[in-house]
Amino acid sequence: MAQQLSAKEPTAQQIEEQKIYKQFGVSDSEYEKICGFLGRKPNYVEIGVFSVMWSEHCSYKNSKVVLKKFPVTGPRVLMGPGEGAGIVDIGDNQAVVFKIESHNHPSAVEPYQGAATGVGGIIRDIFSMGARPVAVLNSLRFGRLTNDRVKYLFEHVVSGIAGYGNCIGIPTVGGEIMFDESYEGNPLVNAMCVGIIDHDKIQKGVAKGVGNPVFYVGPATGRDGIHGATFASEDLTAESESKRSAVQVGDPFMEKLVLEACLELINSGIVVGIQDMGAAGLTCSSSEMASKAGNGMELYLDAVPQREAGMTPYEMMLSESQERMLFVVKPEHEEQARAIFARWGLDCPKVGKVTDDGNLKLFHNGELVADMPVTALVDECPMYHKPSAVPAYYEANASVDTAAYPEITDLNDALLKVLASPTVASKEWVYNQYDYMVRTSTAVQPGSDAAVVTIRGSRKALSMSTDCNGRFVYLDPEVGGRIAVAEAARNNVCTGAEPLAITDNLNFGSPEKPEIFWQLEKATDGMAEACRKLNAPVIGGNVSLYNENAKGAIYPTPVVGMVGLVHDLDHITTQGFKSEGDVVLLLGDTKAELGGSEFQYVIHGVTEGRPPAIDLDVEKVLLDSVLAAIQNGLVASAHDLSDGGLAVALAESCISGGIGAKVNFDSALRADLALFSESQSRILLSASPEKAAELEQFLSSRGVPVQALGTVGGEKLQVSVNAVSAIDASVTQLEKVWKDAIPCLMN
Repeated sequence: MAQQLSAKEPTAQQIEEQKIYKQFGVSDSEYEKICGFLGRKPNYVEIGVFSVMWSEHCSYKNSKVVLKKFPVTGPRVLMGPGEGAGIVDIGDNQAVVFKIESHNHPSAVEPYQGAATGVGGIIRDIFSMGARPVAVLNSLRFGRLTNDRVKYLFEHVVSGIAGYGNCIGIPTVGGEIMFDESYEGNPLVNAMCVGIIDHDKIQKGVAKGVGNPVFYVGPATGRDGIHGATFASEDLTAESESKRSAVQVGDPFMEKLVLEACLELINSGIVVGIQDMGAAGLTCSSSEMASKAGNGMELYLDAVPQREAGMTPYEMMLSESQERMLFVVKPEHEEQARAIFARWGLDCPKVGKVTDDGNLKLFHNGELVADMPVTALVDECPMYHKPSAVPAYYEANASVDTAAYPEITDLNDALLKVLASPTVASKEWVYNQYDYMVRTSTAVQPGSDAAVVTIRGSRKALSMSTDCNGRFVYLDPEVGGRIAVAEAARNNVCTGAEPLAITDNLNFGSPEKPEIFWQLEKATDGMAEACRKLNAPVIGGNVSLYNENAKGAIYPTPVVGMVGLVHDLDHITTQGFKSEGDVVLLLGDTKAELGGSEFQYVIHGVTEGRPPAIDLDVEKVLLDSVLAAIQNGLVASAHDLSDGGLAVALAESCISGGIGAKVNFDSALRADLALFSESQSRILLSASPEKAAELEQFLSSRGVPVQALGTVGGEKLQVSVNAVSAIDASVTQLEKVWKDAIPCLMN
């Protein structure tokens, strides 16, 4: 084998002597393991391939130990973690396919393309399974909007999401955004895609059939995105700006062609295996497809379409140019495959073949330039269980009494301030840039508890949401992890859906720091427990570590993407109050719990103490009871209590419904705690006067705490606590403050 691939590239001897491998994130011990697998020293292309396949982004070498805690099976699960996306049965020979992934580091240095290609990549994960993508969501985190750099990142990330999703014709239907200084310098950009598939169309990324040809489809390979996977597996620093070449460039129009052509190919029934060239590009797709089939693969790099002259094997294998797919068919179906792609104006050159030797072999200019065992690349990456330690801040927060803050008496003013907080305020400035009605299947638009997309030809629909409160997870990772899953389930139930499963995006700081690894361990403990209790298995996801800025790690943010099934369109429920005279009901117990709340952050200027407690048995009873009440036609509106507590939930239900309400909350707590506590397992319902008593009795009989607060009507939100007026504001005023907050900050 040629040990030197280019005059510009170091020899195998130089790689070892100068420890060049360390520049790629490969440690001394990992380098020794690579030499052992090869039986010799790796050359430049081989060390490059190993470095991306053994990066955290591709191998999960620092996180796999905690991912094993998650429940991944269930009666509806057709495909769990390990493929491009997870799949859950929804009946009638149909299934829902979904996954969430991050593009945090690319978005920090090139926000438009970082966000756009994050959307493109997650869409490819869905259609590579054979599914038609029907919706896109996102979960975003930024610093404070008083910072000019944050404004720039926010504006261009949103533009990138809109630019890609709108062009490809898939509605962006929901998501969530949080603003906190913890994320300054390291925004989080997580993209989720949901698709629908018939059971018999499900595909896997496997290179089966020795001798079968391997085809490449999509645009030519360029030098963009080289070492993107390793870039995503290291801390962001002042030098990260110079790594713009690690950020890919997207073309949504090309992706649309590739999507339609690939779905036609899959529907033809001739595909043996197909996979997206995502992280690590050609390297990851080829080695993973071969590994999953127990085979090897040869790639002939001269046949790979190249956008730039003189590209080396190293550059071609590590490029993350977008919109590319790798697929395998039998030799007798080669011409049929070419004809399908030709109809869409696409070439699909043959770039390799499946072999039986278990190796990934790369040929260039007639020479064998790399020869690596597939199992070493994919299955034998070293796994680490990093040291963990309880952070000092966590122990210090145990003594903080958040109920001892001075009482806030001007609660009208407090509500206006919390409504104007960018985290709580209307996100219309964001989602009005998205085409959320394309395909005309969007039944519940952005801005409610969860989005809902109808399933054509049926009475069913899918609900979907993304959820996580990073402040809760920071203050107590295990409790915060439970809450993230529970809130996602609550949001989906409030739309009338049965929660099905979750996909997660674990955004944390550097696992090299014991305090950060402790956060990761504890958060996944909490999430796993909640998934088991709420019957919501984890069917896939993503881990994004090394999210740090100059001040340290971001808040631990394990985002939960959940999909639910609405069994009948008549069950679809929204948060807005509906009719004059409807009765307003509060479900659940309210306690003095301000730790990590928006009220604590906005009014008291701190994030401290402990987050609200959560009893998952109580949560399960609440969710089952509310869903049954909705399905029995007893509920007019439903809204989860989350950021801002009862006061904000009442305001949002009034704003969404365009109608006021007059309520009184009997509570043992002082008024500010009663209205702004973020106690868990609480839902605000409304019901028609004819059904309210039946609803209250139905819930009480199941052990759900319920209090009738008052009635819907008028033009004002009037709230009393223990018969003492606390809030008296027109819905028009509340709406203006809520809607104007982000546009005013962005101007």
